[in-house]
Amino acid sequence: MSKPQSNPKPKFEVRGYSEHKAPAPASPSASTLLISPTNEVLLLHRVQTSSAFPSAHVFPGGNLEASDGDLPSDPKDVGRHKDSLAYRTGAIRELFEETGILLARSSTSAKSLLRISRDTRRSGREAVHSHKLTFKDWLAHTSSADAVFDTDRLIPFTHWVTPPNVPKRFTTQMYIYFVDPSEQGNPSVRATADRIETMAPEWRPARDWLSRARSGEIILFPPQFLLLYLVSEILDGPGDSPEDILRKRETLKQRIEKEGWGDKYISPIGTSFGEDGRSVLALDKPGPELKESGLKGEDEYVVLVKFNKEGPRDVEVGLRKEVLKERREKGSKL
Repeated sequence: MSKPQSNPKPKFEVRGYSEHKAPAPASPSASTLLISPTNEVLLLHRVQTSSAFPSAHVFPGGNLEASDGDLPSDPKDVGRHKDSLAYRTGAIRELFEETGILLARSSTSAKSLLRISRDTRRSGREAVHSHKLTFKDWLAHTSSADAVFDTDRLIPFTHWVTPPNVPKRFTTQMYIYFVDPSEQGNPSVRATADRIETMAPEWRPARDWLSRARSGEIILFPPQFLLLYLVSEILDGPGDSPEDILRKRETLKQRIEKEGWGDKYISPIGTSFGEDGRSVLALDKPGPELKESGLKGEDEYVVLVKFNKEGPRDVEVGLRKEVLKERREKGSKL
């Protein structure tokens, strides 16, 4: 008689900090939630063989490089994790490498983004990705010495630190960027696949991405799901006129500022499991590196998720008080 097979341990399970006193260093990375002129969101489908987030749909982003700018080397230095020009440059570079979208202007006073042809951007992506040229040198060579990356229009939208039990860890600055409706015909904001780390990029309303994740059609990790959830509550509201589009953007910007989403440092911790097999991820801790920094996470929301071998499934966002109260009440009836 053959031995019964044990269930493989989920690759992405999140547990508490105390179980990992010497976590792997978290690599600085940056990611951009890009909003189209019609308020749709750009996501990329990562290939199954990717070393990070395989098969998942993600915002464009990746590890920072030395050419993006200097960061403190000490993992516990708060400056290594805070929004900076290095993170902003890395976010724009990664967006360019992965999608071909170029967020740059001819000068600091220019109102519109540069208009660069697809062929020029394609050759530039190859040169930057292969380190034949730095991103800054390519921009200066392609446009002019006065050209600048549009870093000022990136809005910080949470910072995530991978839990300590995960072997490959990141300290990721998330941004949101609104492509102005006037850029509708600009070739520089047309996305194409890089065919290296991602499959075809796709624009959809935030509610569509959430619906596809809830139905099991795609994989969204908790950070992407939560941010899409917050965006959808406003951008997917009624009205699609040009005035409605601008009004919703301003409302979302005000929410980010008023509720402090640009200053939240989140390292998810699994707190409990329910009858449905989903764990509750608390979002109020900033991560082991930032434990004594004074930085705080998010204490109003939690993320419910079931970690399977393939990745997170059945992801949902809930209010912390309501979810924990419901769990307690169900537990008392068992």
